[in-house]
Amino acid sequence: MATSKVTYLGDLRTSCEHLASGSTIITDAPVDNNGKGEAFSPTDLVATAYASCMFTIMGIYCNNHGLEMKHGEATVTKIMGSAPRRIEKIVIEIDLGGNNWDEVETKKVIAAGKACPVAKTLGDNVEIEFTFNY
Repeated sequence: MATSKVTYLGDLRTSCEHLASGSTIITDAPVDNNGKGEAFSPTDLVATAYASCMFTIMGIYCNNHGLEMKHGEATVTKIMGSAPRRIEKIVIEIDLGGNNWDEVETKKVIAAGKACPVAKTLGDNVEIEFTFNY
C-alpha cells in the first residue's frame, strides 16, 4: 500500500497526504530557493524527521526497558550546501531533562535514538551535530 500522495498546488507548494490517516502537511519552497517560505520545505521535513524519529526510537527503547520518558524536546537547524544543493549539516539540540534516568540509562536511551531509521538512511551523507541536555 502506498504511504502518501503528494499534490503540486502551484507556486512551489505541495500538499502531502498521509493515506492511512488522511492527515496533511503543506510544503513550500524556502525563500533562499525561490519560494515563499510559508511552510516547511521538503528539506526542513527531512531534518525535522531526524529528531522526530530519534524520539520515537527513544520512546520505544524506554517502553521496552521499563523506563518512563516524560520529556523530550529538540531544536533542529538545517544547513544547506551548494553544488549540488543539498542538506549539508543538521544540528540537533535535545533536552531530555526531567526524565530521572541515571547516567547509564541516559547513555543507552541516547544511543538508541542515534540508531534510528532516519539516521541509518542519511548515513554519512549528512553531517549531524548533537547537543544533549539532561
